[in-house]
Amino acid sequence: MSGDVVASGADAGLTPAGVPILRRAHVDLAALERNVARVAETVAPAEVMAVVKADGYGHGAVEAARAALAGGASRLGVADVDEALALRAAGITAPVLAWLHGADPSFAAAVEADIAIGVSTAAQLQRAADAGAHGRPAIVHLKLDTGLGRNGVGRDEWEPVFAAAARSAADGRIVVEGLFSHLSGADDTEDLAQLAAFREARALASTLGLEPRLEHLASTAAALRLPETRLDLVRLGIGLYGLSPYDDGDAAALGLTPAMRLETRLISVKRVPAGTGVSYGYTYRPERDTWLGLVPLGYADGIPRHVSNRGSVWVDGSVHPIVGRVAMDQFVVDLGERRAEVGDRVVLFGDPAEGYPSAHDWALAASTIGYEIVTRLGGRVKRVHA
Repeated sequence: MSGDVVASGADAGLTPAGVPILRRAHVDLAALERNVARVAETVAPAEVMAVVKADGYGHGAVEAARAALAGGASRLGVADVDEALALRAAGITAPVLAWLHGADPSFAAAVEADIAIGVSTAAQLQRAADAGAHGRPAIVHLKLDTGLGRNGVGRDEWEPVFAAAARSAADGRIVVEGLFSHLSGADDTEDLAQLAAFREARALASTLGLEPRLEHLASTAAALRLPETRLDLVRLGIGLYGLSPYDDGDAAALGLTPAMRLETRLISVKRVPAGTGVSYGYTYRPERDTWLGLVPLGYADGIPRHVSNRGSVWVDGSVHPIVGRVAMDQFVVDLGERRAEVGDRVVLFGDPAEGYPSAHDWALAASTIGYEIVTRLGGRVKRVHA
């Protein structure tokens, strides 16, 4: 769940109620546009689908969608129909695909709103056909399991599902617009094996009368690393937001700019003697007299408790370590001999080109991935788009 979108402009500092913003995630819309344009240039002539699920990976789905379309994306991807309907409610008319559904899905609202449905089972295909039996056909992308082991039509069901899809298409209840799958990213050999399986499925679909206009397999990682997987369309997820999909986390080497900067201000500064216990459990005691600063974000805001005594933040021009345990609403940084002031600006992560720790740095400190760092921010963090 994201925080409220409260303002536009880098200097916006108040909520709609006139209360100063305590915690903000500044989202650079121009960076989103540039990231899409960069990838679109690389993968052309393949189209780009901008993936804005999970509230735009925490950046704001509507704002990210508009920026992505401005940057050259031709369509949008989300996890579920509710996310797609929210884009429609915001006035976004671009093609949208939703591919993750519950145990008993209803696709009537998706068909009415011209939302494409990712179909992973024979039962979902029947539901889509039922929804498309009342005047407007359901737009369908058939999803295949080519080796990831998650959702998608399994190999033993390809033939009957393709045949059923062909019958429903002939009846005018569905339009099979796409055929897609998702790569494991285990290594290039495994991904290319999945590509071979996908091509096998595509040939089978053709023999049964299906000729989908769009084939898509690659997300950011494969789109940039394995040109063979680009096909007609690539799904740009983490790269849209300026983060690397690779373990080295070097987004700049890919020509990508991180779009989110998480920031706040110090709310307390105090001098403590050597040996003072800091935060719950006294897991940190400074070896010398030092200045401590208090940062008003905690695990309720999506700050991983795992960064306790491991992560770092930028405070008014220099980087300082997080010390002691991260609490629900706050954590402490050791400022050393720097005499900071209450109100000094703090950046938890942002663009390392500007001297800030990156989301990748935070991911390493928390033993996770950058995807989780940006998507987990809680409702008290206000998104400011500029």
